[in-house]
Amino acid sequence: MKTAYLYLIAFVSGMTTLAIELSASRLLGNIFGNSNLVWANVIGLMLLYLTVGYLLGGRLADRFPRAEVLLQIILWAAFLSALIPLIARPIMSRAAQAVFGAEAALALGSFIVILILFSLPVTLLGTVSPFVIRLAVTDVTRSGTVAGKVYAISTLGSLLGAFLPVLVTIPQIGTARSFLLFAGILFFCAFVGYAPGFKRRSLLYICMPLLIGLLAQRALAGPLRPTERGAQLLYESESAYNYIQVQTDEAGYRYLYLNEGQGVHSQWHKAEIFFGGTWEYFLAAPYFNQPPFDARQVDSLLVIGLAAGTIPRQHLAVYHDIAIDGIELDPELIQVGADFFDMNAEKMPALRAIAGDGRFSLRRLQRQYSVIGIDAYQPPYIPWHLTTVEFFAEVKAKLSADGVVAINVGRTDTDRRLVDALSQTLLRVFPSVYALDVPRSFNTILVATTQPTAASNLRENSALRSDAAVPVLYEILALAADALVPLGESDIVFTDDHAPVESLVDSIVLNFLLAGRADEFRRING
Repeated sequence: MKTAYLYLIAFVSGMTTLAIELSASRLLGNIFGNSNLVWANVIGLMLLYLTVGYLLGGRLADRFPRAEVLLQIILWAAFLSALIPLIARPIMSRAAQAVFGAEAALALGSFIVILILFSLPVTLLGTVSPFVIRLAVTDVTRSGTVAGKVYAISTLGSLLGAFLPVLVTIPQIGTARSFLLFAGILFFCAFVGYAPGFKRRSLLYICMPLLIGLLAQRALAGPLRPTERGAQLLYESESAYNYIQVQTDEAGYRYLYLNEGQGVHSQWHKAEIFFGGTWEYFLAAPYFNQPPFDARQVDSLLVIGLAAGTIPRQHLAVYHDIAIDGIELDPELIQVGADFFDMNAEKMPALRAIAGDGRFSLRRLQRQYSVIGIDAYQPPYIPWHLTTVEFFAEVKAKLSADGVVAINVGRTDTDRRLVDALSQTLLRVFPSVYALDVPRSFNTILVATTQPTAASNLRENSALRSDAAVPVLYEILALAADALVPLGESDIVFTDDHAPVESLVDSIVLNFLLAGRADEFRRING
């Protein structure tokens, strides 16, 4: 077998290995999120499987130093890699329901089963490099050179496999089809080397892609996550960052669901703007300023975590033609907002949607704002770099003299550690901080003001009536005043150097599930 072909095999197997690892994180992330815990499990187990593969490959290469053995290993690795999304899809669909329904044991079991599915194909891929080295070495005095070249070429393939799924294939064709694509490339490269010498046996391997095609046609039909009861699916896609669904119900309400489907990220109705949810409480934030505070004093809004534009739509209804900037990490969500939620130039001409990371994009903005709203959840997590003292100092610098910041924070009714930690972090930057517990939810809106203010300001302002404000605003202010709760104490202050947000949230979620609160979770989120 020619050395150049062996190097090609090393390159493609390296590319496929990393592509599978990146696609695995996305496959799991669609349901279980992209927390450090998920990434640690994916990376750790992949490394374990590769370790076993390296040891096994070295022994097999010494015992069976023949090209056909290597090629058969690769053909099976490609076949099993292609099987992963097809087998995992029904498990993932059930896991999505388990996560949403807080069935912890089933969700955890699904997570483990899916990770185990990767064990055989990744282990087989791990055998390739030592096997290629064994076959490529024809002169022992040059074994080091050959080994270095094989690992360099394999690593270059891995580099390509790290970028292609994230930047190209997953946004264009989805996670499952990305698996099939990379497995197909690997299969083809091995088959063209194997078939000429083993024509009869190659018929067996021709059946593999045929079987995958039949299974894929059946397994990939329909949405990954079933729609809510009585709802219809309007849109489904995988972007570079999210698994996206837009659903509509019989009353004409549209809902944006992301990834595992916990919580509604945006809501729309052609005849309604206010939905009695968390978003309305952002409208009350500026009324913690000294009374009398008038709606005309709100002239601008920045939203970090724009989603499909519910918060801007409500602010335009209340504060009319204010300038609004919205930062959204996922550019496809901006397009979904334009297509399904009226977040476009015709319906929201005052809104400027910015695709990018919240903190990076914030630094690039030139103006100051009356209100900055932060709603950047990937339930149940909030990005750690949007929780620190340093970040809030950057936020404060973008606020006007009487500006306010409002943040959506998760909690349970018995565990407020994240709320308390963020409150204490905000107090390192802002003189006054308030907490509003949104009724019938696991959400608290934290409000911080640039000027020293008092909690009583909100109720005093809610009692005032201005011709500049729509009547519904005062209903919202009254609800917000009733939702005020005292701040709790916390020894945790998040900084850029130390922000244990995910570990704190993991502990809160675990305690909640162990307390047997699944029925309450389903009631509030369903």
